[in-house]
Amino acid sequence: MASSLAAGFILLTGAPSGNSTSSLLGLALPFILILGIFYLLIYRPQKKREREHQELIDNLERGDQIVTIGGIHGTIREIDDDSVLAQVDSKGVKLRIDKQAIASVGGNE
Repeated sequence: MASSLAAGFILLTGAPSGNSTSSLLGLALPFILILGIFYLLIYRPQKKREREHQELIDNLERGDQIVTIGGIHGTIREIDDDSVLAQVDSKGVKLRIDKQAIASVGGNE
C-alpha cells in the first residue's frame, strides 16, 4: 500500500531528475491550486456579499422597514451620512443606528 502511494506521488510530481524547472513546478502547483480554491470558495463570495450590502445601504429610504444585525426591527425616519434614525415601536421610541449595522431591508410602510 505504501509503495503504491509513493509510486503515485512520484508519477504525480515527476521522478527526481536534473531538471529543476519541473521539480519547482511540482512544488509550486499544489500551492497555486490551494490559492485558486481559496479565491473561488472564500474571497469571491465575500466580496459579492460586501458589494450587495453596500448597495443595500446606498439605497436606504425614509419609511423602509429594517432589521439590524442585533435583531432590532424598526422603520427609518431620518437618514444621515453614516447612521439612520429608526422608530422601533408604536409609542415613538427612536434609536440612532449605524448604517453598517443594518442587516436587511423590508418593504415600505
